[in-house]
Amino acid sequence: MTKTASPVGKRTRSFQLRVFGCQMNVYDGELMQAAMQKRGWKPTENADEASVFLFHTCSVREQAEERVHGLLGELRRVKKQDPSVVIAVVGCMADREGQALFLREPHVDIVCGSRHFPKIPDMVDQVLGGERRVCQIGEAEIEVDAPERNLVGRIEHYQAHVAVMRGCDLNCTYCIVPSVRGRVESRQPEAIVQEVKLLAQNGVSEVHLLGQTIDAYGRDLPRQDRPELASLLDALETVDGLKRIRLVTLHPSYVDQALADAMARSTKFMRFLPMPIQSGSDQVLKRMKRGYSVAMYRKKVALLRAAMPDLELVSDWIVGFPGETDEDFIASEMAMKEFDFLQSYVFQYSPRPGTTAYEYPDDIPKQQKARRNHRLLALQRELAQQKTPKLVGTHSRLMLEKRSERNPEFWIGRTQNGHYALLPDEAGCVAGLEVPVELADYNGRELLAQREKEFVMPAFDHPQSLPSFSV
Repeated sequence: MTKTASPVGKRTRSFQLRVFGCQMNVYDGELMQAAMQKRGWKPTENADEASVFLFHTCSVREQAEERVHGLLGELRRVKKQDPSVVIAVVGCMADREGQALFLREPHVDIVCGSRHFPKIPDMVDQVLGGERRVCQIGEAEIEVDAPERNLVGRIEHYQAHVAVMRGCDLNCTYCIVPSVRGRVESRQPEAIVQEVKLLAQNGVSEVHLLGQTIDAYGRDLPRQDRPELASLLDALETVDGLKRIRLVTLHPSYVDQALADAMARSTKFMRFLPMPIQSGSDQVLKRMKRGYSVAMYRKKVALLRAAMPDLELVSDWIVGFPGETDEDFIASEMAMKEFDFLQSYVFQYSPRPGTTAYEYPDDIPKQQKARRNHRLLALQRELAQQKTPKLVGTHSRLMLEKRSERNPEFWIGRTQNGHYALLPDEAGCVAGLEVPVELADYNGRELLAQREKEFVMPAFDHPQSLPSFSV
């Protein structure tokens, strides 16, 4: 939504979609947009012509929910002056708040949970047909992902998201995901491979495979011929046009040798891997119910780096979790140094209704949470600045992302293991192009790359038997 809608103007059969939260929400937003367009609705950036307003929401942090409530408040006047306007809240926030959303926001027409959004066009029709309010949350009788994806509504780009599984079987005490998105549901590998093929045929060169705990993929399916993330990576190796695969997000408990070996032999897997540790303190990890200790996390990192010495890790951290002492926080700083992450996302703990930790005393002052947040971020910047220059003189493949805003004569992209690098502009440079490069220098922010015409990356060493899918 580019501006607050006004009641002035002619409304058309168009809708406006706002998406908040994780990559999965972005992906689901594309699916929702395709469903609306298939029903004859047109997306619009003009709030004055939209007849339907869709808010696809996140519920992991309070800040995201409050922002949505603020935007909903701006639509009260619009709804009052034009009651035909349809307003829908979709996703995790809808699942968490349910019917209570109607009490707080009485002008909202639809509350649609994260497992019901494929039916959003039907819900809009119900409201337009005279039904006062529609609420569908919790379990659904149909699967969210269709056997074949409709690419209408997807913004054309060299990157694309693909959900391989949904939900989570873990019970971290701070996390709302299992209660709003449900337990693990893995997609059939044939459908995933077919979707990636279709995307590659439409110009996509990098896919982000998504799952709340993506390395748990397949564990909910029948044991006989059960697919795993390792076999899925092997199957995607032969997709023409696909250059890179990114995985979002791993849980340490599910990492094993088979997965590490599959990553290592893949020429497409981007060795830039999110595997959050959340805290460096065993006591905090136990209160979080993460299911591992720092020692176990250390073993998983060692397994992965033995298979891929150039692997770079990405972590999430929560600071100010109930009961976190100064010693616990120092342990997090020590863990950040030990595991040498290339990138980290740091969040200040906020209690979420419906989680176990909501019952814990929120006993860390906000100012202390903020200080710890800044300290970890500063440490992460320092570590990254020490790591990147060490790549000068090495070779890699650079995936171009866009022309650099600070240096328009260069393109910026990421190396095969996630470091940013600049490449001089030349004929043929486009977003999504993968270029063999030598990393020749470092400017204090990014590596400076030059095209390496003679450099050839090692070919994929196919195992004797790869999974055979009829796709």
